[in-house]
Amino acid sequence: MVLIVEDDPLICMMLEDIVDEAGFDFESAINATDGIAALEKRGTRFSALITDIRMPGKGNGWDVGHRAHELLPLLPIIYMTGDSAAEWKAHGEAGSILLQKPFANALLIAALSDLAYLATGVFA
Repeated sequence: MVLIVEDDPLICMMLEDIVDEAGFDFESAINATDGIAALEKRGTRFSALITDIRMPGKGNGWDVGHRAHELLPLLPIIYMTGDSAAEWKAHGEAGSILLQKPFANALLIAALSDLAYLATGVFA
């Protein structure tokens, strides 16, 4: 199952469709607080995390990725951003991928598959 953390409803629906069509189950959260709560309650169910960086409210995608890494050090993390790519080296978790918005759907699917393979040795 993939955890998707994205505050924009249209982008979130698009991500859900992409992930679903690629054969992954998913759960979505609308902000960093909800994403972290999902990780803390059901973290072992997730095989990957896709998170936006900038979101309203308390916390951001870097916080979600950091908490994910604390709880599940091998969890693949895909960060998405339209304006924060330069911050990835300073804030992104080791082994994560950053996708600059907008990106092609196939790029997200490839990133999910590559990270799943690296984390487990098995293609999803």
